[in-house]
Amino acid sequence: MVRASDLRAGGERGVALVIALLVLLVISLLAVVMMVSINVDTKITGHGLLESTALNNAEAGIGEAQSRLASGEIVLASPRAVAQIFQVAAGSVPVLGTDSTALATAQPAGGWLDYSTSTRGPGALTIQYKTDPAQTVIYRYDATKNPAVQTGSGLPIYVVTSTGRARRDVRTVRAEIYAKPVYAQVFGAMSANVPVQLKGTVDICGYNHGSSMPTGAADGYHTSSGDLPGTWGTGPVTEQGGASSLGSPNISQNQTGPYSGANGFYAGPWDALGMTQAEFFSWIGPPVPAPEVPEGLIHVGGDAEYHSCDGTGMLYVTGDLTVNANFTYRGLIYVEGDLQMNGTTWILGALIVKGKTTIKLANGTAAVFYSSETITEEVARASGSFQRLSWRELP
Repeated sequence: MVRASDLRAGGERGVALVIALLVLLVISLLAVVMMVSINVDTKITGHGLLESTALNNAEAGIGEAQSRLASGEIVLASPRAVAQIFQVAAGSVPVLGTDSTALATAQPAGGWLDYSTSTRGPGALTIQYKTDPAQTVIYRYDATKNPAVQTGSGLPIYVVTSTGRARRDVRTVRAEIYAKPVYAQVFGAMSANVPVQLKGTVDICGYNHGSSMPTGAADGYHTSSGDLPGTWGTGPVTEQGGASSLGSPNISQNQTGPYSGANGFYAGPWDALGMTQAEFFSWIGPPVPAPEVPEGLIHVGGDAEYHSCDGTGMLYVTGDLTVNANFTYRGLIYVEGDLQMNGTTWILGALIVKGKTTIKLANGTAAVFYSSETITEEVARASGSFQRLSWRELP
């Protein structure tokens, strides 16, 4: 005989089993959902880290571009000029067109960050000027103008495009930068604290020239403002033969400068740049032996001699300077000792010689053209301090 109480107990046990199974099913579903969520979160987190790494790599590419601009390795000769840095070792750089400069990455071997390509293409680290649509005029930045970005004055604006990669994640950024200006106060195209004798094929011009003047060009490219004497000296300046010193006036001799050096001449290059002595040496760095090519900020401890090279930036020589064969320079040269020029010399910017004896420019062919624009541009670029005007990520 089955009692009613037994039937009720069996039914309750059946219901309890069903409930337990339902609870286990719900817990299992929750566990599955949590596992899927964790997996998705892990993938999202990993993707976010890769995106961040790719962006950091792109920023590192902008950093290398600025460093190569400062070193003088990248010189854009025209509004259409382009420089590209490839992810290859030296000797494996792709061949580019006549308006382009190709460089191998300067990163240390074995530790390359992925912000360029090894072949030509849109992913290569690229540096060019900001120009008008026709690529005929370079845009410049001058904080004293309104608008500051214009084409008449100031420092050129560079556009750097860098593509960073981290596995499948790609981030491309484009930055517009310009070099923080460094201004120089010079007395003439050539200034000296000793007597100067100009003899032979010598052309010194204090008329202000534009920085667009091609390297090696004959006189021209005058800006019609800011002219200085051709040759300025605290002693006598003489011309002989075919030598020429032109400017406003052509020659200023037996002068006294406003500084604390002998005859009011510069106490050192820091006076010419409006710096203290401590600021100058911190800025230009410690003395080094004369490098093969004077590019960037160069502080030569002792004598320097150069042969057939193209220099840019700021060259400070504590001893004597001798230039031979074909020597060109864009920027500011300051020599504590004596100066000798042989062969063909072409300088756009300014030349300052404190000197120890009479400067005799009588050998070869020498041309020194004053250019305030070139001094500001080349010294600012060599200083390596760049300001950003804009930064944006490209799709």
